[in-house]
Amino acid sequence: MSIARQAATLPLPPGRTGLPWIGETLSFLLDPDFATKRRQEHGAIFRTHIIGRPTVVMSGAAANKFILSTHFDKFSWRDGWPDNFKELLGASLFLQEGVEHQRNRRLLMPAFHGKALTNYVSTMNEITDRYLAKWSQTGNLTWFPELKNLTFEIASVLLIGSEPGAETIELSRLFTELTNGLFTIPLNWSYTTYGRAVAARDVLLAHIEKVVLERQQAPTQDALGLLVQSQDEEGNRLSVAELKVQALLLLFAGHETTTSLVSSLCLALARHPEILATTRAEQVQIGLDAPITIDSLKQMTYLDRVLREVERMYPPVGGGFRGVTEEFEFNGYRVPKGWQVLYRIPEAHYDAEIYPEPDTFDPDRFAPERYEYKPSDYNFATYGGGSRICIGMAFAQMELKIIAAKLLRHYSWELLPNQNLTLDPIPTLHPRDGLKVKFEKLDMSA
Repeated sequence: MSIARQAATLPLPPGRTGLPWIGETLSFLLDPDFATKRRQEHGAIFRTHIIGRPTVVMSGAAANKFILSTHFDKFSWRDGWPDNFKELLGASLFLQEGVEHQRNRRLLMPAFHGKALTNYVSTMNEITDRYLAKWSQTGNLTWFPELKNLTFEIASVLLIGSEPGAETIELSRLFTELTNGLFTIPLNWSYTTYGRAVAARDVLLAHIEKVVLERQQAPTQDALGLLVQSQDEEGNRLSVAELKVQALLLLFAGHETTTSLVSSLCLALARHPEILATTRAEQVQIGLDAPITIDSLKQMTYLDRVLREVERMYPPVGGGFRGVTEEFEFNGYRVPKGWQVLYRIPEAHYDAEIYPEPDTFDPDRFAPERYEYKPSDYNFATYGGGSRICIGMAFAQMELKIIAAKLLRHYSWELLPNQNLTLDPIPTLHPRDGLKVKFEKLDMSA
């Protein structure tokens, strides 16, 4: 019997399809534990019907490796993501594939590595200092939206050269409207969440087009300026339409997940004062007034462990969609061509066989003598993996480290009572009540 014929005799994964047309979409969107409950019932692979398509959910390190690496050619990014993403984020790198993706990734790469990162440090420092000083004067605040304004301003200034101030705050608000539409029913009416998201996208694209045209006339050293000047091996450059959607993606990817990770870091340290003390002691040893540079960031090895543990326990997104372009077999089950797959990140991050006591916040699991993270095993997937690992990973990790170091050196924060600290996963992981804190400047001379 041929391999193809043998695969055709295998059963479909266990599960159910739910209601006609909508399937289990409402449960998927409204129940944060949807995938966890189904995994407990069916195992590491199960079928459902969400967002208009039959879907297989696969979880665990083996599933991550299968989808992101060893069987990468059986899946499509463009066909996997819901139409909301395609309409709101456009035909950007996020949804491109094959030669087109490889070419544009090469064009974007210089803006996120090497010399460009070094040039970003001083701006990240300056913007962060300004926000921290403002928060200390405010005292009690709802932190998550403020953190989003901070990370968006950093992304906006460094990636498209925006001027700090009222315009940047308004652009941040528009991005919040846009991201609210990524996981909602796509009814494009002015009063719906999705309708407001489309309207916000249009305003953002109009702003970006204006900036693109300015950069073409007078190139700058922000990421968009570098992108305008970039050309492929044949001397071709991106068109204005291409630059617009790539810049929109840069802004989205450059702040949304970072905001989630910063807020999770601050929440985790507030809940673990002993780890906060150890992390702060490292900053004291380096020097509270020592400049934060590329070289000094390398000295913050304990902070590295803390951030890695935050990324493990609190991944900003729960996984990724792919379209199935070729029927495949996994764990004895058949997945037909034309379905979609959702790979899940948290299950690998909380696998007790990989990470002992996975519910415990333990940065030392990433100490050199233990180091439970093994990239080749795909047991850690916060930034994806394989050839399409997040292009902005180094940018995000540097930004996280700078913000964390400045917080630890000069400020304290205390969780306020009477708030819901449950973490909602959509659109990215965030505290339900926005993380209410008492924020103060530290007196390190006492």
